[in-house]
Parts: sequence; structure tokens; C-alpha cells
Amino acid sequence: MNYLSKFGVSDQEASARCMEIFNTIFYGSEEERFFTPVGDDLGYMEDTGNHDARTEGMSYGMMMCVQMDRKEEFDRLWKWAKTFMFMDKGPNAGYFAWSCQTDGKKNSYGAAPDGEEFFVMALIFAGNRWGNGEGIFNYHAEAKSLLHTMINKGYDGTPGSAMFDQETGYIKFIAEEDFSDPSYHLPHFYELYTQVADEEDAEFCRKAARASREYWKKACHPETGFSAEYADYDGSPHARDFETYGGRHDWFYSDAYRTILNIAADSIWSGKTEWAEKEAEKYIAFFERPENRDDWDHIYEVDGTKLSEKALHPIAIIATNAATGVLVDNENTEKWVKRFLETPLRLGDRRYYDNCLYFFSYMILSGNFKIW
Repeated sequence: MNYLSKFGVSDQEASARCMEIFNTIFYGSEEERFFTPVGDDLGYMEDTGNHDARTEGMSYGMMMCVQMDRKEEFDRLWKWAKTFMFMDKGPNAGYFAWSCQTDGKKNSYGAAPDGEEFFVMALIFAGNRWGNGEGIFNYHAEAKSLLHTMINKGYDGTPGSAMFDQETGYIKFIAEEDFSDPSYHLPHFYELYTQVADEEDAEFCRKAARASREYWKKACHPETGFSAEYADYDGSPHARDFETYGGRHDWFYSDAYRTILNIAADSIWSGKTEWAEKEAEKYIAFFERPENRDDWDHIYEVDGTKLSEKALHPIAIIATNAATGVLVDNENTEKWVKRFLETPLRLGDRRYYDNCLYFFSYMILSGNFKIW
């Protein structure tokens, strides 16, 4: 469904805008693009704020490609990830290094589950849309193998740890830790993982989907609707390990903007719930409180306490706030959808994260984020 039709954007115009955004991200000017082709068959997505290639961005790029029917770019990204990011030894064997330099050298031998989650979903869609090839381009086989590792590593006697906690069904922040990131929870993906999974893994995926929808209810504040970047299994903000993970992550900040976006995506793929609708109402209403209406681009505690620091990714806030338009139709959501439509893609060093969320929000709102 094209929710933007209410704002005068036809299906044809929405599809054209999606392709325009894709081409800007992949082939725009130097201050616009963040995809770089390498040689005849490789390519990477650069986090332009940190000047590295991350599994987050690589897998996001693959999802963008399969949605836009761009197989060449998809294969370039996947081959780069398998060539430089994949780890075949050590405790994280079977996963992908979450950060690499743009020449392919690994910055870390740790793995971040949000990348693996999008890799699996993008690979399943690629096999469905284009058919499976051979080797690493047997998309469904690659997805099945990676998913099995994410669920079973460590539990089956192999070295290392799984990315999912088998008892709760929750996706972890990293495999080695027993806490989560609410924005990593993708129940709409997990249900579709069953297309390629072994039956035992498929049953776990169904459990994980149910668990994630319940986890959102724990992690999203009852008054603001905000989640923290990192949260414990009871949903409370993860208010420790600040030195280990580069500062605070118990607040409503960059990662956390994706939570409402994922709730919106889950609603269009799996069906909107009464909880999701109420969550969107309180979430967007917070930004329309008198004290926030003209001064919204801040970092917040999850209870809505406004901090003096400005948000690092204000365009991402505009985009993800607009995505509430698929969940509830009221004056507040209309305001943010209009603001989004009037907001151009971000330029400069910080464009990568903002414009990824911008593109996903536009696809969701325009009916172009599809199950393939």
C-alpha cells in the first residue's frame, strides 16, 4: 500500500523516487554516494562518518539492491563481504567481522548481529527474486548456513556463541553478551527465515518472532514509546559497560531510531497490532509536546528527559518519525510525513546512517519495501 498517495505521491512517482534515492546512494556525486565499486565484481558501502565498511551497511545495501532489482550491485556487495569480512577461524568463525577498512583489512574480529540478520533476509529474497546460482551465489544455501550458525553456535559444541539466546529467543547485542539491542529485533524477518531453515531452526525462528514482539513491549517506554540503544533482557536500558562500548547506550540515540522503523515494517509485512498502533501514537505525540515541537533534535533519556546534546542523525529522526504514518493516521503523523517529504537526503560525512534509514522509511511509506 502506498501511504504517500494521501500526500499526492502516485505509485509511479513513489517508484521513481525510490530509484532516484538508490541511484544517489550508489552513483551520486562524491558528497552523496557511499557505495564504491571495486574492480570487476566487488563493491562496498562506506560508513562515511567512521570511514569504514560495516556489516550493517553492507547488508543494508544488499537489501536495497534486492528491493530495487539490482543484481549486479547485490553480488558485488556480497562477494566483498565474503572475501574480506567473513571469518573462518577463531571464536567467531562463521560470522562476519563487523568493521573493515575500505581496503578490506579487518578492524575487528567481532561480529554484530544486525548485519547477519539483514544478510540472511537479503539472501533469501535474492534467491526468490533471481534464482540461486553456484558457490557463494547459491543465495538460499548461504542464508541457511549463516542462520544455522547464528542460532546454534556454541550450543551444538562448536566454539563460540550463538547470536540468539536459545532460552528467551532474543537476538543479542553481540554473541558473547547476554543483553540485547531493541532495534536488532526483526520478527518480520524471522518468520520469513523459515523458508530456508531446517525444521528445528524454523521452529526456533517462529519462537524468536513471538519473543521479539513481546520484547518490544518491555523495551519501549510506556509514556514516550522510546527504547534505549542497548537493553537488558527485561527491557530496561543497559546502563553499564560504558567504557567497553564507547560511552552511553542506555538512552534514546542513534541505534534506537530503528526500533519504531522495524515496528512499522513488521506491521506492513505481518499485520498491524493494537499495541503497535498505540506505540506509534505515544511515540509521535512526544515530539509534538510543546517543549519539543520546535526543539526536537536532541538526545533523550528513554523517559523523555531532554539532554543538551544534539542528535548526531537528525535526518534519521525525521525519516523514522514519518514511518509512524503506516501505523496511525492522525495530525501528528501527517506533520512528520510532510516534513519527511520536504527533507532532502543528507550530504557530507554523516550521510550514511541518515540516508539508509531515509531510504528504508521511504520504501515502507510508499509500499515499495516488499516480501520477495
